[in-house]
Amino acid sequence: MSPSHAQQDISPGMVWLFAVATGLIVANLYYAQTLIGPISRATGLDPGAAGLIVTLTQIGYCLGLLFIVPLGDLVENRRLIFIALLTTATALLAASATSSAHLFLFACFCVGLGSVAAQIVVPFAAHMSRPETRGQTVGKVMSGLLMGIMLARPVSSLIADAFGWHAIFVISAAGTIALAFLLRAKLPQRQPDSGLHYFALLGSMWQLLKTTPVLRRRAAYQACMFGAFSLFWTCVSLELTGPNFKLSQSGVAIFALVGVAGAIASPIAGRRADQGKSRSTTLVALTLGVLAFAMPLLVHATQLVNLGVLVATSIVLDMGVSANLVTGQRAIFALPPEIRSRLNGLYMALFFMGGALGSSLGGWMFAAHGWTGVLWTGLAFPLTALCVFATEPGK
Repeated sequence: MSPSHAQQDISPGMVWLFAVATGLIVANLYYAQTLIGPISRATGLDPGAAGLIVTLTQIGYCLGLLFIVPLGDLVENRRLIFIALLTTATALLAASATSSAHLFLFACFCVGLGSVAAQIVVPFAAHMSRPETRGQTVGKVMSGLLMGIMLARPVSSLIADAFGWHAIFVISAAGTIALAFLLRAKLPQRQPDSGLHYFALLGSMWQLLKTTPVLRRRAAYQACMFGAFSLFWTCVSLELTGPNFKLSQSGVAIFALVGVAGAIASPIAGRRADQGKSRSTTLVALTLGVLAFAMPLLVHATQLVNLGVLVATSIVLDMGVSANLVTGQRAIFALPPEIRSRLNGLYMALFFMGGALGSSLGGWMFAAHGWTGVLWTGLAFPLTALCVFATEPGK
């Protein structure tokens, strides 16, 4: 990308394209989250291991963030996105066609690996933005990403109710292929000039982690928040379809759809970060995470009231997670552009590890200690983040 081009701000149409693309890509990680029950029955997966469906997808995503996303600082970005999306589509088709638990889990891992294309797209948007509007641009793009995460659950539930769980994977594979060709046609070429070989690039990531305290701190905050997020959304469908609420998959879909309202926090957080209010925004975001799990632990009433509290929990938790994510990425993208893809890969990988921990803990806690055990475990994540935040030097 030429310097003259970099001085021009990104167009609104391109921001929309980036936002929609990241949402569609990252949704692939979450279609299975509310379908754990029917998928486990169809593939013969043991109920105690059902959390692996989400966990392996997130592990694949983490590995892709560490070993594929850094290539955004080395190879032409548009081609990298195209190849990653075709890989994702192939894995989705494999998931739709198999009745083997092992093959399905391997396909989930590959879906996670290829879906890191979203995290090549986000730094691409940051590169095309002026510094003074970068937070707002990233906030809008991340709104699309978060909408993809949140809409994936209701969409997959509704499609599974109508056509069976296989259908969502076939539809998503077709959409991912179409998106790959659209982005190849619309995105400008971006050839980085890092001067490093691949293994030197990977080796530099450990040095970046050691020498970039803002990266370590922001990753710690978001690992805790995303752990709570993954735990909640992995287990809430099991609670909602269980004896306490007895909702259908369509009922779970409506519940998840309401949680989408939490995405409104993303552009607000981006704008506040551009105004230098990252510290107070972070405090609010982490506090929302605590509040989200405290509400259902404190309120015990009728079935309708309890359901309303869970709806409020989903919205408040999603607001806290999205606000903290965008604030963190704004801080990361303020660092030198030549290391931006590696920093973003590290940031996302570290907090997705928190997500993988949350989803695996959630499945085990629900089986061993029920919904109350899940809530107490979820509460521990944002409380830990607040303890880390308390050690941040004041400004």
